[in-house]
Amino acid sequence: MLGPDLCQGFLPVPTSWGEMIEGPLNPGGHYNISQVVSEAMPAATLPLLLLLGFLVLMWNFEETSSIPGPGYCMGIGPLISHWRFLWMGVGSACNYYNEMYGEFMRVWINGEETLVISKSSSMFHVMKHGHYISRFGSKLGLKCIGMHENGIIFNNNPALWKEIRPFFTKENAIVLKIQNYFDAWQALLLKPDIFFKISWLYKKYEKSVKDLKEAIEILIEQKRQKLSTVEKLEEHMDFASQLIFAQSRGELTGENVNQCVLEMLIAAPDTLSVTLFFMLALIAEHPHVEEAMMKEIQAVMGERDIRSEDMPKLKVVENFIHESMRYQPVVDLVMRKALRDDMIDGYPVKKGTNIILNIGRMHKLEFFPKPNEFSLENFEKNVPHRYFQPFGFGPRGCVGKFIAMVMMKAILVSLLQRCSIQTLKGKGLKSIPKNNDLSLHPNERQPLLEMVFVPRRNMAAKNRGGE
Repeated sequence: MLGPDLCQGFLPVPTSWGEMIEGPLNPGGHYNISQVVSEAMPAATLPLLLLLGFLVLMWNFEETSSIPGPGYCMGIGPLISHWRFLWMGVGSACNYYNEMYGEFMRVWINGEETLVISKSSSMFHVMKHGHYISRFGSKLGLKCIGMHENGIIFNNNPALWKEIRPFFTKENAIVLKIQNYFDAWQALLLKPDIFFKISWLYKKYEKSVKDLKEAIEILIEQKRQKLSTVEKLEEHMDFASQLIFAQSRGELTGENVNQCVLEMLIAAPDTLSVTLFFMLALIAEHPHVEEAMMKEIQAVMGERDIRSEDMPKLKVVENFIHESMRYQPVVDLVMRKALRDDMIDGYPVKKGTNIILNIGRMHKLEFFPKPNEFSLENFEKNVPHRYFQPFGFGPRGCVGKFIAMVMMKAILVSLLQRCSIQTLKGKGLKSIPKNNDLSLHPNERQPLLEMVFVPRRNMAAKNRGGE
Protein backbone atom coordinates (compact mmCIF):
# COMPACT_ATOMS: atom_id res chain seq x y z
CA MET A 1 0.00 0.00 0.00
CA LEU A 2 1.22 3.53 -0.76
CA GLY A 3 2.39 5.87 2.00
CA PRO A 4 0.21 8.48 3.73
CA ASP A 5 0.40 11.02 0.93
CA LEU A 6 1.38 8.87 -1.94
CA CYS A 7 4.95 8.83 -2.27
CA GLN A 8 7.74 11.11 -1.57
CA GLY A 9 9.18 8.94 -4.37
CA PHE A 10 8.76 5.54 -5.99
CA LEU A 11 10.97 2.64 -6.93
CA PRO A 12 12.64 3.17 -10.30
CA VAL A 13 10.98 1.72 -13.43
CA PRO A 14 12.48 -1.63 -14.49
CA THR A 15 15.32 -1.21 -16.98
CA SER A 16 13.51 -3.11 -19.71
CA TRP A 17 10.53 -0.74 -19.49
CA GLY A 18 12.84 2.25 -19.63
CA GLU A 19 14.58 0.97 -22.75
CA MET A 20 11.31 0.08 -24.44
CA ILE A 21 9.79 3.53 -23.89
CA GLU A 22 12.85 5.78 -23.93
CA GLY A 23 14.10 4.63 -27.36
CA PRO A 24 11.01 5.20 -29.51
CA LEU A 25 10.09 8.45 -27.74
CA ASN A 26 13.57 9.96 -27.89
CA PRO A 27 13.79 12.24 -30.95
CA GLY A 28 17.57 11.81 -31.08
CA GLY A 29 17.47 8.01 -30.95
CA HIS A 30 18.29 5.61 -33.79
CA TYR A 31 15.18 3.47 -33.49
CA ASN A 32 11.72 3.82 -34.92
CA ILE A 33 8.51 2.25 -33.78
CA SER A 34 8.72 -0.55 -36.33
CA GLN A 35 11.82 -1.86 -34.57
CA VAL A 36 9.91 -2.21 -31.33
CA VAL A 37 6.46 -3.20 -32.45
CA SER A 38 6.13 -6.16 -34.74
CA GLU A 39 4.16 -5.66 -37.92
CA ALA A 40 2.09 -8.61 -36.86
CA MET A 41 0.83 -6.81 -33.73
CA PRO A 42 -2.74 -5.46 -33.78
CA ALA A 43 -3.17 -1.79 -34.66
CA ALA A 44 -4.50 -1.04 -31.11
CA THR A 45 -1.12 -1.99 -29.59
CA LEU A 46 0.60 1.27 -30.58
CA PRO A 47 -1.82 3.58 -28.72
CA LEU A 48 -1.60 1.30 -25.69
CA LEU A 49 2.20 1.46 -25.71
CA LEU A 50 2.13 5.24 -26.05
CA LEU A 51 -0.33 5.45 -23.14
CA LEU A 52 1.89 3.16 -21.08
CA GLY A 53 4.89 5.33 -21.87
CA PHE A 54 3.04 8.47 -20.84
CA LEU A 55 1.94 6.89 -17.53
CA VAL A 56 5.46 5.70 -16.73
CA LEU A 57 6.90 9.13 -17.48
CA MET A 58 4.30 10.75 -15.22
CA TRP A 59 4.94 8.13 -12.54
CA ASN A 60 8.60 9.10 -12.51
CA PHE A 61 7.91 12.84 -12.65
CA GLU A 62 10.08 14.60 -10.09
CA GLU A 63 8.98 17.82 -8.41
CA THR A 64 11.44 20.63 -9.03
CA SER A 65 10.35 22.50 -5.92
CA SER A 66 12.97 22.71 -3.20
CA ILE A 67 10.23 22.92 -0.55
CA PRO A 68 9.54 19.64 1.33
CA GLY A 69 6.14 18.04 0.90
CA PRO A 70 4.22 15.08 -0.53
CA GLY A 71 4.91 13.98 -4.11
CA TYR A 72 2.84 14.96 -7.15
CA CYS A 73 2.28 11.42 -8.44
CA MET A 74 0.24 12.00 -11.61
CA GLY A 75 -1.92 14.57 -9.80
CA ILE A 76 -2.97 12.11 -7.08
CA GLY A 77 -0.81 13.87 -4.46
CA PRO A 78 -2.75 17.16 -4.76
CA LEU A 79 -6.06 15.29 -4.57
CA ILE A 80 -5.05 13.47 -1.41
CA SER A 81 -3.64 16.56 0.33
CA HIS A 82 -6.86 18.51 -0.40
CA TRP A 83 -8.95 15.56 0.78
CA ARG A 84 -6.97 15.43 4.02
CA PHE A 85 -7.81 19.08 4.78
CA LEU A 86 -11.50 18.41 4.13
CA TRP A 87 -11.51 15.21 6.18
CA MET A 88 -9.32 16.20 9.15
CA GLY A 89 -10.12 19.92 9.31
CA VAL A 90 -7.66 22.70 8.50
CA GLY A 91 -5.94 22.90 11.90
CA SER A 92 -5.48 19.15 12.34
CA ALA A 93 -4.24 18.73 8.77
CA CYS A 94 -1.69 21.55 9.22
CA ASN A 95 -0.33 19.86 12.36
CA TYR A 96 -0.17 16.51 10.54
CA TYR A 97 1.83 17.91 7.62
CA ASN A 98 4.20 20.00 9.76
CA GLU A 99 4.97 16.95 11.89
CA MET A 100 5.59 14.83 8.80
CA TYR A 101 7.55 17.23 6.57
CA GLY A 102 8.87 19.98 8.84
CA GLU A 103 7.98 23.52 9.80
CA PHE A 104 8.08 24.91 6.24
CA MET A 105 6.38 22.59 3.77
CA ARG A 106 4.17 22.49 0.68
CA VAL A 107 0.82 20.84 -0.08
CA TRP A 108 -1.98 21.54 -2.56
CA ILE A 109 -5.48 22.82 -1.79
CA ASN A 110 -7.95 22.96 -4.69
CA GLY A 111 -5.01 22.25 -6.97
CA GLU A 112 -3.17 25.39 -5.78
CA GLU A 113 0.27 25.20 -4.18
CA THR A 114 -0.12 25.99 -0.48
CA LEU A 115 2.62 26.47 2.10
CA VAL A 116 2.06 25.37 5.69
CA ILE A 117 4.43 27.24 8.00
CA SER A 118 5.05 26.91 11.73
CA LYS A 119 8.48 28.59 11.83
CA SER A 120 8.57 31.93 13.68
CA SER A 121 10.96 33.75 11.33
CA SER A 122 8.86 32.83 8.28
CA MET A 123 5.61 33.79 10.03
CA PHE A 124 7.08 37.14 11.05
CA HIS A 125 8.06 37.81 7.43
CA VAL A 126 4.57 37.02 6.09
CA MET A 127 2.68 39.01 8.73
CA LYS A 128 4.97 42.02 8.45
CA HIS A 129 4.80 42.63 4.71
CA GLY A 130 1.92 44.21 2.82
CA HIS A 131 2.11 41.81 -0.13
CA TYR A 132 0.59 39.08 2.04
CA ILE A 133 -2.61 40.88 3.07
CA SER A 134 -4.82 38.83 0.75
CA ARG A 135 -6.43 35.57 1.87
CA PHE A 136 -7.54 32.46 0.03
CA GLY A 137 -10.45 30.06 0.00
CA SER A 138 -13.10 28.67 -2.33
CA LYS A 139 -14.50 31.59 -4.32
CA LEU A 140 -17.89 29.89 -4.61
CA GLY A 141 -17.84 28.97 -0.92
CA LEU A 142 -17.05 32.55 0.10
CA LYS A 143 -19.78 33.83 -2.23
CA CYS A 144 -22.25 31.44 -0.64
CA ILE A 145 -21.60 32.87 2.85
CA GLY A 146 -21.30 36.49 1.64
CA MET A 147 -17.58 36.93 2.38
CA HIS A 148 -16.28 37.17 -1.20
CA GLU A 149 -15.03 40.79 -1.49
CA ASN A 150 -17.24 41.76 1.46
CA GLY A 151 -16.41 42.52 5.10
CA ILE A 152 -12.83 42.11 6.30
CA ILE A 153 -12.33 38.58 7.67
CA PHE A 154 -11.90 36.77 4.32
CA ASN A 155 -12.17 39.68 1.89
CA ASN A 156 -9.44 38.84 -0.65
CA ASN A 157 -9.76 42.12 -2.57
CA PRO A 158 -6.92 44.14 -0.95
CA ALA A 159 -8.11 47.54 -2.22
CA LEU A 160 -11.66 47.05 -0.95
CA TRP A 161 -10.44 45.50 2.32
CA LYS A 162 -8.33 48.62 3.01
CA GLU A 163 -11.42 50.84 2.62
CA ILE A 164 -13.51 48.78 5.03
CA ARG A 165 -10.96 47.99 7.76
CA PRO A 166 -10.94 51.50 9.37
CA PHE A 167 -14.58 51.09 10.42
CA PHE A 168 -13.56 48.11 12.58
CA THR A 169 -10.82 49.98 14.35
CA LYS A 170 -13.27 52.63 15.74
CA GLU A 171 -14.73 50.40 18.15
CA ASN A 172 -30.96 33.29 22.42
CA ALA A 173 -32.17 33.15 18.93
CA ILE A 174 -29.47 34.98 17.06
CA VAL A 175 -26.74 33.06 18.94
CA LEU A 176 -27.91 29.80 17.32
CA LYS A 177 -27.95 31.49 13.90
CA ILE A 178 -24.38 32.71 14.48
CA GLN A 179 -23.27 29.15 15.32
CA ASN A 180 -24.94 27.75 12.19
CA TYR A 181 -23.28 30.45 10.05
CA PHE A 182 -19.90 29.63 11.58
CA ASP A 183 -20.42 25.94 10.79
CA ALA A 184 -21.22 26.87 7.17
CA TRP A 185 -18.08 29.02 6.96
CA GLN A 186 -15.85 26.17 8.12
CA ALA A 187 -17.58 23.64 5.87
CA LEU A 188 -17.45 25.68 2.64
CA LEU A 189 -14.10 27.47 2.83
CA LEU A 190 -11.98 24.84 1.04
CA LYS A 191 -14.63 22.91 -0.90
CA PRO A 192 -13.77 22.26 -4.59
CA ASP A 193 -15.92 23.99 -7.23
CA ILE A 194 -17.65 20.73 -8.17
CA PHE A 195 -19.26 20.67 -4.72
CA PHE A 196 -21.27 23.77 -5.64
CA LYS A 197 -22.61 22.14 -8.81
CA ILE A 198 -24.77 19.83 -6.66
CA SER A 199 -27.27 22.08 -4.90
CA TRP A 200 -28.50 19.59 -2.30
CA LEU A 201 -24.98 19.27 -0.89
CA TYR A 202 -24.79 22.90 0.22
CA LYS A 203 -28.49 23.77 0.52
CA LYS A 204 -28.46 23.58 4.33
CA TYR A 205 -25.46 25.94 4.48
CA GLU A 206 -27.22 28.45 2.23
CA LYS A 207 -30.18 28.39 4.61
CA SER A 208 -27.91 29.04 7.62
CA VAL A 209 -26.36 32.04 5.85
CA LYS A 210 -29.76 33.36 4.75
CA ASP A 211 -31.21 33.07 8.28
CA LEU A 212 -28.41 35.10 9.87
CA LYS A 213 -28.32 37.70 7.07
CA GLU A 214 -32.06 38.29 7.42
CA ALA A 215 -31.67 38.75 11.19
CA ILE A 216 -28.81 41.23 10.61
CA GLU A 217 -30.83 43.19 8.04
CA ILE A 218 -33.67 43.58 10.54
CA LEU A 219 -31.25 44.85 13.22
CA ILE A 220 -29.63 47.33 10.81
CA GLU A 221 -33.00 48.63 9.65
CA GLN A 222 -34.03 49.14 13.28
CA LYS A 223 -30.80 51.06 13.79
CA ARG A 224 -31.52 53.25 10.74
CA GLN A 225 -34.96 54.09 12.07
CA LYS A 226 -33.53 55.00 15.45
CA LEU A 227 -30.86 57.25 13.92
CA SER A 228 -33.49 59.09 11.87
CA THR A 229 -35.34 60.15 15.04
CA VAL A 230 -32.55 61.05 17.49
CA GLU A 231 -31.77 64.67 18.29
CA LYS A 232 -28.02 64.36 19.02
CA LEU A 233 -26.33 62.05 16.54
CA GLU A 234 -22.95 62.25 18.28
CA GLU A 235 -24.38 60.31 21.21
CA HIS A 236 -25.28 57.38 18.95
CA MET A 237 -22.20 57.10 16.71
CA ASP A 238 -21.28 53.48 17.38
CA PHE A 239 -19.87 50.90 14.97
CA ALA A 240 -23.14 50.22 13.12
CA SER A 241 -23.92 53.95 12.88
CA GLN A 242 -20.54 54.65 11.27
CA LEU A 243 -21.24 52.01 8.64
CA ILE A 244 -24.77 53.26 7.94
CA PHE A 245 -23.54 56.82 7.38
CA ALA A 246 -20.68 55.53 5.20
CA GLN A 247 -23.31 53.88 3.01
CA SER A 248 -25.31 57.11 2.80
CA ARG A 249 -22.14 58.90 1.61
CA GLY A 250 -21.59 56.24 -1.07
CA GLU A 251 -18.43 54.83 0.57
CA LEU A 252 -19.91 51.37 1.20
CA THR A 253 -22.63 49.27 -0.40
CA GLY A 254 -25.59 48.01 1.60
CA GLU A 255 -24.28 44.46 1.19
CA ASN A 256 -20.93 45.44 2.68
CA VAL A 257 -22.59 47.20 5.64
CA ASN A 258 -24.60 44.07 6.40
CA GLN A 259 -21.53 41.84 6.07
CA CYS A 260 -19.39 44.04 8.34
CA VAL A 261 -22.03 43.94 11.09
CA LEU A 262 -22.37 40.19 10.62
CA GLU A 263 -18.62 39.64 10.91
CA MET A 264 -18.41 41.74 14.06
CA LEU A 265 -21.04 39.45 15.57
CA ILE A 266 -19.40 36.17 14.59
CA ALA A 267 -15.75 37.14 15.10
CA ALA A 268 -15.92 38.84 18.48
CA PRO A 269 -18.48 37.04 20.70
CA ASP A 270 -17.81 33.53 19.38
CA THR A 271 -14.02 33.62 19.67
CA LEU A 272 -14.08 35.51 22.97
CA SER A 273 -16.61 33.17 24.59
CA VAL A 274 -14.70 30.00 23.65
CA THR A 275 -11.40 31.56 24.77
CA LEU A 276 -12.92 32.42 28.16
CA PHE A 277 -14.37 28.90 28.46
CA PHE A 278 -10.88 27.42 27.99
CA MET A 279 -9.46 29.93 30.50
CA LEU A 280 -12.00 29.02 33.16
CA ALA A 281 -11.17 25.33 32.71
CA LEU A 282 -7.45 26.12 33.16
CA ILE A 283 -8.17 28.15 36.31
CA ALA A 284 -10.11 25.22 37.76
CA GLU A 285 -7.21 22.87 36.99
CA HIS A 286 -4.57 25.16 38.54
CA PRO A 287 -5.73 26.50 41.94
CA HIS A 288 -2.32 28.07 42.62
CA VAL A 289 -2.75 30.24 39.49
CA GLU A 290 -6.17 31.35 40.71
CA GLU A 291 -4.61 32.18 44.09
CA ALA A 292 -1.85 34.26 42.47
CA MET A 293 -4.38 36.22 40.41
CA MET A 294 -6.63 36.83 43.44
CA LYS A 295 -3.67 38.12 45.43
CA GLU A 296 -2.90 40.65 42.67
CA ILE A 297 -6.57 41.65 42.30
CA GLN A 298 -6.83 42.32 46.04
CA ALA A 299 -3.62 44.37 46.00
CA VAL A 300 -4.69 46.50 43.03
CA MET A 301 -8.42 46.97 43.68
CA GLY A 302 -9.39 45.61 47.04
CA GLU A 303 -13.16 44.98 47.00
CA ARG A 304 -14.16 47.58 44.41
CA ASP A 305 -14.95 46.87 40.76
CA ILE A 306 -12.30 47.07 38.07
CA ARG A 307 -11.57 50.42 36.38
CA SER A 308 -9.73 51.29 33.18
CA GLU A 309 -6.71 52.58 35.09
CA ASP A 310 -6.33 49.16 36.77
CA MET A 311 -5.72 47.33 33.49
CA PRO A 312 -1.95 47.99 33.11
CA LYS A 313 -1.32 46.98 36.74
CA LEU A 314 -2.79 43.47 36.40
CA LYS A 315 0.40 41.77 35.18
CA VAL A 316 -0.35 38.30 36.60
CA VAL A 317 -3.82 38.33 35.04
CA GLU A 318 -2.31 39.44 31.73
CA ASN A 319 0.33 36.68 31.86
CA PHE A 320 -2.43 34.16 32.56
CA ILE A 321 -4.38 35.36 29.52
CA HIS A 322 -1.28 35.15 27.32
CA GLU A 323 -0.33 31.69 28.56
CA SER A 324 -3.91 30.45 28.08
CA MET A 325 -3.96 31.65 24.47
CA ARG A 326 -0.55 30.07 23.87
CA TYR A 327 -1.31 26.72 25.51
CA GLN A 328 -4.95 26.34 24.39
CA PRO A 329 -5.63 28.68 21.45
CA VAL A 330 -8.97 29.10 19.74
CA VAL A 331 -7.64 30.63 16.52
CA ASP A 332 -4.39 28.78 15.90
CA LEU A 333 -3.83 29.43 12.20
CA VAL A 334 -3.83 32.33 9.72
CA MET A 335 -4.47 32.02 5.97
CA ARG A 336 -2.79 34.34 3.45
CA LYS A 337 -1.98 34.59 -0.28
CA ALA A 338 1.23 35.96 -1.83
CA LEU A 339 0.53 38.99 -4.05
CA ARG A 340 4.00 38.94 -5.64
CA ASP A 341 7.07 36.71 -5.90
CA ASP A 342 9.17 36.59 -2.74
CA MET A 343 11.81 34.64 -0.85
CA ILE A 344 11.08 33.36 2.68
CA ASP A 345 13.90 31.81 4.71
CA GLY A 346 15.67 30.76 1.52
CA TYR A 347 12.59 29.25 -0.13
CA PRO A 348 11.17 30.84 -3.32
CA VAL A 349 7.48 31.81 -3.04
CA LYS A 350 5.63 32.51 -6.29
CA LYS A 351 2.90 35.09 -6.71
CA GLY A 352 -0.48 33.50 -5.99
CA THR A 353 0.87 30.91 -3.56
CA ASN A 354 -1.47 30.13 -0.67
CA ILE A 355 0.03 30.22 2.83
CA ILE A 356 -1.22 28.81 6.13
CA LEU A 357 0.61 30.04 9.22
CA ASN A 358 0.34 27.34 11.89
CA ILE A 359 0.62 29.69 14.88
CA GLY A 360 -0.59 27.19 17.48
CA ARG A 361 2.20 24.76 16.62
CA MET A 362 4.85 27.51 16.50
CA HIS A 363 3.88 28.57 20.05
CA LYS A 364 4.90 25.11 21.29
CA LEU A 365 8.15 24.78 19.33
CA GLU A 366 10.23 27.89 19.96
CA PHE A 367 11.48 30.08 22.83
CA PHE A 368 9.24 29.11 25.78
CA PRO A 369 10.94 27.26 28.67
CA LYS A 370 7.98 24.90 29.20
CA PRO A 371 6.36 24.76 25.76
CA ASN A 372 4.16 21.73 26.37
CA GLU A 373 3.00 22.71 29.86
CA PHE A 374 0.58 25.31 31.12
CA SER A 375 2.83 27.50 33.28
CA LEU A 376 3.00 31.22 34.04
CA GLU A 377 6.79 30.78 33.98
CA ASN A 378 6.53 30.96 30.19
CA PHE A 379 5.73 34.68 30.51
CA GLU A 380 7.85 35.63 33.53
CA LYS A 381 10.30 37.30 31.14
CA ASN A 382 9.45 39.49 28.16
CA VAL A 383 8.63 37.37 25.15
CA PRO A 384 9.97 38.70 21.82
CA HIS A 385 7.16 39.71 19.51
CA ARG A 386 8.01 37.17 16.81
CA TYR A 387 7.54 34.16 19.13
CA PHE A 388 4.04 35.01 20.39
CA GLN A 389 1.34 35.97 17.88
CA PRO A 390 -2.13 35.10 19.25
CA PHE A 391 -3.71 37.93 17.23
CA GLY A 392 -1.21 38.06 14.38
CA PHE A 393 0.32 41.45 13.56
CA GLY A 394 1.19 43.69 10.64
CA PRO A 395 -1.22 45.18 8.12
CA ARG A 396 -3.71 42.31 8.42
CA GLY A 397 -3.42 41.62 12.15
CA CYS A 398 -6.61 41.24 14.20
CA VAL A 399 -8.41 44.60 14.40
CA GLY A 400 -10.03 43.72 17.73
CA LYS A 401 -6.98 42.62 19.72
CA PHE A 402 -6.85 45.61 22.07
CA ILE A 403 -10.53 45.56 22.97
CA ALA A 404 -10.36 41.76 23.30
CA MET A 405 -7.60 42.03 25.91
CA VAL A 406 -9.57 44.66 27.85
CA MET A 407 -12.73 42.55 27.76
CA MET A 408 -10.94 39.36 28.85
CA LYS A 409 -9.29 41.14 31.78
CA ALA A 410 -12.53 42.80 32.88
CA ILE A 411 -14.58 39.58 32.67
CA LEU A 412 -11.99 37.41 34.43
CA VAL A 413 -11.41 39.90 37.25
CA SER A 414 -15.13 40.51 37.81
CA LEU A 415 -15.78 36.76 37.91
CA LEU A 416 -12.84 35.88 40.17
CA GLN A 417 -13.79 38.61 42.64
CA ARG A 418 -17.13 36.89 43.11
CA CYS A 419 -16.51 33.17 42.56
CA SER A 420 -13.99 30.38 42.76
CA ILE A 421 -14.05 27.91 39.86
CA GLN A 422 -14.01 24.13 40.23
CA THR A 423 -14.54 21.11 38.02
CA LEU A 424 -15.58 17.56 38.81
CA LYS A 425 -12.70 15.47 40.12
CA GLY A 426 -10.61 13.97 37.35
CA LYS A 427 -12.09 16.24 34.69
CA GLY A 428 -10.22 19.03 32.93
CA LEU A 429 -9.34 20.72 29.67
CA LYS A 430 -7.87 17.57 28.12
CA SER A 431 -11.12 15.70 28.69
CA ILE A 432 -13.06 18.18 26.51
CA PRO A 433 -13.62 16.78 22.98
CA LYS A 434 -12.49 19.40 20.45
CA ASN A 435 -12.67 20.04 16.70
CA ASN A 436 -9.62 21.67 15.09
CA ASP A 437 -10.74 23.06 11.75
CA LEU A 438 -10.83 26.76 10.87
CA SER A 439 -10.61 27.33 14.61
CA LEU A 440 -10.27 25.09 17.66
CA HIS A 441 -13.66 24.69 19.36
CA PRO A 442 -15.18 22.29 21.87
CA ASN A 443 -17.29 19.67 20.15
CA GLU A 444 -20.69 20.97 21.18
CA ARG A 445 -22.37 17.74 20.12
CA GLN A 446 -20.54 16.00 22.98
CA PRO A 447 -21.04 16.59 26.73
CA LEU A 448 -19.04 19.66 27.75
CA LEU A 449 -16.96 20.04 30.88
CA GLU A 450 -19.11 20.86 33.90
CA MET A 451 -17.81 23.71 36.04
CA VAL A 452 -18.95 24.80 39.49
CA PHE A 453 -18.85 28.48 40.51
CA VAL A 454 -18.62 28.77 44.30
CA PRO A 455 -19.46 32.25 45.67
CA ARG A 456 -16.49 33.60 47.65
CA ARG A 457 -18.75 34.74 50.50
CA ASN A 458 -19.81 31.13 50.98
CA MET A 459 -16.19 30.01 50.94
CA ALA A 460 -15.25 32.62 53.55
CA ALA A 461 -18.13 31.53 55.78
CA LYS A 462 -17.13 27.90 55.39
CA ASN A 463 -13.53 28.71 56.29
CA ARG A 464 -14.63 30.58 59.40
CA GLY A 465 -16.82 27.65 60.41
CA GLY A 466 -13.87 25.31 60.07
CA GLU A 467 -11.81 27.50 62.38
